[in-house]
Amino acid sequence: MKFIFVTVGKQNDSGVDEMITDYTKRISRYIQTEWRILPNSNMEKEGEQILKTISDGEMILLDNRGKEFTTIELADFLEKKMISGSKNIFFVIGGAYGVSEEVFKKANFVWSLSKLTFPHQVVRLLLSESIYRAMSVIKKEPYHHE
Repeated sequence: MKFIFVTVGKQNDSGVDEMITDYTKRISRYIQTEWRILPNSNMEKEGEQILKTISDGEMILLDNRGKEFTTIELADFLEKKMISGSKNIFFVIGGAYGVSEEVFKKANFVWSLSKLTFPHQVVRLLLSESIYRAMSVIKKEPYHHE
């Protein structure tokens, strides 16, 4: 199994990007992980690019209309996904205006990090840290304190 983070936009903050890279390396100790960064366009073209990128796996769409998790709930959710035998899990962050209706409909699950709106680079950081924290819970490592 592999976690593939798919996002639309640019990498424009080197400080935040360093933290994302660090969390991605940490996640990779548990499971293969990669980022696929797609160029900005209009919502329909971005949607087409996202759908072309998603193959052989499940799509978890990040959207503020989705379900919110606690860290423990996220860990349980991911552990069930990992046991289910899916080849890949694609975590999708849409463009500045969200995703097309087609992408939304094809998502296997819609997850909300927050009801707040964040810059894309911050969402990437929150996603990578949240996944790392959940993986540390699954592996019973001391990173998460509750």
